Amino acid sequence: MPTDQADRSVKAQIEYSADPARTARAVARITETVPDAQERLEADPALRTGLIAVVAASPWLARVCATDPQALQVLADLDQPVVPARADERPPADALRDAKQRELLRLAARDILGIDQLEQTGTGLSVLASELLEAAWEYTVDTSHELAVIGMGKLGAGELNYASDIDLLLVSANGAGHGERSSAPDPGPFLALARAVWRTDLDLRPEGRSGALVRSVASYRAYWERWAEVWEFQALLKGRPVSGNVELGERFYELAQAQVWGRPFGPDELAQLRRMKARSEGEITRRGLSERELKRGRGGIRDVEFAIQLLQLVHGRSDTGIRVPSTLSAIAALARGGYVAAEDATALEAAYRFLRTVEHRLQLYEGQQVHTVPAQLDRRTHLARVLGYRDGAATTAVGRFEADLRFHQARVRSIHQRLFFRPLLEIFTGTEPRTQPGATAPQAISPEAAATRLSAFGFTDAERTRRAVTELTGGFSRSSQLMQQMLPLLLDWLSGAADPDQGLLGLTMLAGERHARDRLTALCRESPMGARQLCELLGSGGRFSRDLLRHPEVMTGLASGDFPRPAGRGDLDDRLHRSLAWRGGPGAVEVGLRVFFQSEILRVAARDVLGLDDVEATGEALSDLADAVIGAAVGEAAAGFPMAVIGVGRLGGREMGYGSDVDLLFVHDVPDGTRAETAATTAEAAAGELTRLISGATPATGVYRVDLALRPEGRQGPAIRSLAAYAAYYERWAEPWERQALLRGRFVAGDSALGDRFAALARSFVWDRPFNEEDVRAIRRIKARVERERVPAGEDPKFHLKLGPGSMTDIEWTAQLLQLRHGVRATGTVEALEALASQNWLSADDAHLLLDSYRFCERARNRLHLIREVAGDSLPGPGRLLETLSRSMGTTSAGLRNEYARRTRRARRVVERLFYGLDQA
Repeated sequence: MPTDQADRSVKAQIEYSADPARTARAVARITETVPDAQERLEADPALRTGLIAVVAASPWLARVCATDPQALQVLADLDQPVVPARADERPPADALRDAKQRELLRLAARDILGIDQLEQTGTGLSVLASELLEAAWEYTVDTSHELAVIGMGKLGAGELNYASDIDLLLVSANGAGHGERSSAPDPGPFLALARAVWRTDLDLRPEGRSGALVRSVASYRAYWERWAEVWEFQALLKGRPVSGNVELGERFYELAQAQVWGRPFGPDELAQLRRMKARSEGEITRRGLSERELKRGRGGIRDVEFAIQLLQLVHGRSDTGIRVPSTLSAIAALARGGYVAAEDATALEAAYRFLRTVEHRLQLYEGQQVHTVPAQLDRRTHLARVLGYRDGAATTAVGRFEADLRFHQARVRSIHQRLFFRPLLEIFTGTEPRTQPGATAPQAISPEAAATRLSAFGFTDAERTRRAVTELTGGFSRSSQLMQQMLPLLLDWLSGAADPDQGLLGLTMLAGERHARDRLTALCRESPMGARQLCELLGSGGRFSRDLLRHPEVMTGLASGDFPRPAGRGDLDDRLHRSLAWRGGPGAVEVGLRVFFQSEILRVAARDVLGLDDVEATGEALSDLADAVIGAAVGEAAAGFPMAVIGVGRLGGREMGYGSDVDLLFVHDVPDGTRAETAATTAEAAAGELTRLISGATPATGVYRVDLALRPEGRQGPAIRSLAAYAAYYERWAEPWERQALLRGRFVAGDSALGDRFAALARSFVWDRPFNEEDVRAIRRIKARVERERVPAGEDPKFHLKLGPGSMTDIEWTAQLLQLRHGVRATGTVEALEALASQNWLSADDAHLLLDSYRFCERARNRLHLIREVAGDSLPGPGRLLETLSRSMGTTSAGLRNEYARRTRRARRVVERLFYGLDQA
């Protein structure tokens, strides 16, 4: 080609490149600094095209082309791989870095020019990394030593990025793992050279950064069999030998495969992996990067990889055909086996290719490990043009790119949410899998595989699940058609609940009752977030299903996306009064109180389970509800009579739980002109009626169990006393524990002036005289007796949430004793511990340990009551109930019991030191 014609061709190609001005400057610099560059570009159209494409995409590679004399030769022959030279006379790090740089240049050019697809690029980068590791091994490791290098992550899967770290494990014939003598080869020189060439990460090894760098095969096995977590087996899906001793690497690989595929994968394992992913995604959301983060954002690369790996873990035990490390190969294998709908597999593959290609172009810009689309418009415009987008009449290149990005992200997220259950729905309902015209119909998932998947996702009975699905989707009504569309999503959301079987039963119950079905249909149609919250509630205990059937209007709060906070005391009083006002007939008050209680506790429990309120806010809301119910009952039982109700115990401390009794004291006054005996008779009748209204004729008809055991003289004393009688008793007969009980005393309902007078009496009784050492010993003696008799028969004392060592009662008594000794006035346990710490009567560390255990036990106790709905305060033993509770608490069965033991053990040490007198400060 003549010189002027070649020059015009160069200018035209530059003008159409992603960044004409910068590309022109880069090409000019190359022709100035590299000998014969101008002539070679004029004579070689392929070299010219490759160079312009590379420098337009990457300032980093443009600098390589300007400074490396061999760069143009690499671009001139893109079919010739650059092999790391072992005989180079230069320092090994320099030789390997140059080889890496030139091969990256070659692979990038082939990628940008469209010669290689995504798979070939990932494979090429992985081969390059493996060859560099092999060269580093040969340079630094005595080959008489047995050392194998295992590639993990994207290296192991053969799908590296341009700027990926390479994740490694090191294996030796004799390692330095737990219990082994360190006779392994020193990996230091190998790692130093490898890290000089490529960012290298060994954090996936057993025990992470704290673990030995090198272990034997036997040590890996021992760790996996005893200590490894689920995510470590997930990581092994991609592990393979990449360099070093071949025979040792194969031994490791065979053992790792046996460990991955020989282990059960059930609901606990699934929940652990989902929680890890949710935490990672939550961090991206908190940083405001959900839409721009390609890897961990919504609908990103990790969504595809995570879903595919979960299906491999579920089904790979029985199907060797899906045990493949790379994501694209796994998608294809799962689709062939019927585990993923063909249409979904096609969409996932397209989205994955798009997202990974964008990720590659981002990393090529400066060779940096980035996964986020730039915020700057000029950088996004450059990215779009490198990807091949150009301005059009209707929209810009960056506009077109961003529209495609949003499309693929939304599609991935949608498929990710329904992926696991769509194939099951097709076989349950007899729906034919959809295929592209002319395509071969895919294999349907087998009934055995369907049962395996359901079990892994927490649905224990495949036949029962099939019947429920059929019932929900049967018929031709609009609600049935909506269920057919929504059910894969609903099943996925239910699988994340504490009890998926219970959740599905609840969903079926709501759909079966017309008054609830209409609201359910509206919720699913209008608010996916609300439908997801509903699934979490239905899977958290049978009371939600029953109470939502009674009060379907509560679903309106879910549909709004802003579930209302529990009403304050004033609003509760007003609404309860209106609710009772229109009722009439025998038993109307009891029924009205019970119905109101059921409706309001449903709202409180929903906010608790959905994570909208912490344990203190939940306790306060439950206490406000109890106050309102007691207040309405007092108005009925003692209308016009001067009576006050004092809350003590957990009610008094505003720390009610779902299963709490209401601990009460009743006090009355003697109206002017009324004989004391007459007033006492009226008071006894009012107290009896009040107790009946609250407790009901039977437990099934009551709202709360009323406990009057903290009154003067305990169960032998009258249920109600006059204020004067209380004053006389406290003056002459009261014991130290009664001062302790009144720490949590507060006026709840009735005559407020009388309540204020009782409060003044109680303050004087509790605080006016010192709490001496004899009083302290008396409290300790009672506590010691309680400990001997503490746990009811049939409950596990080692895991008792209320009475176990270091659990709630221990902490309450410790806080109360310290309050009495040091004059610290506070009502609730949390408030008391915080006040003691703020006044330096309790160290910050001790307060933290006590609060940590108290909050954990209270939350577990509340959640256990919602799930089980029967009396009992011990953590369940191994079995389904413990599994359900642990999932509700966001952990595993073993994890929950371990957390209880760890927290209560630390708290008990504080209790023994502070309560039993070892600390006399």
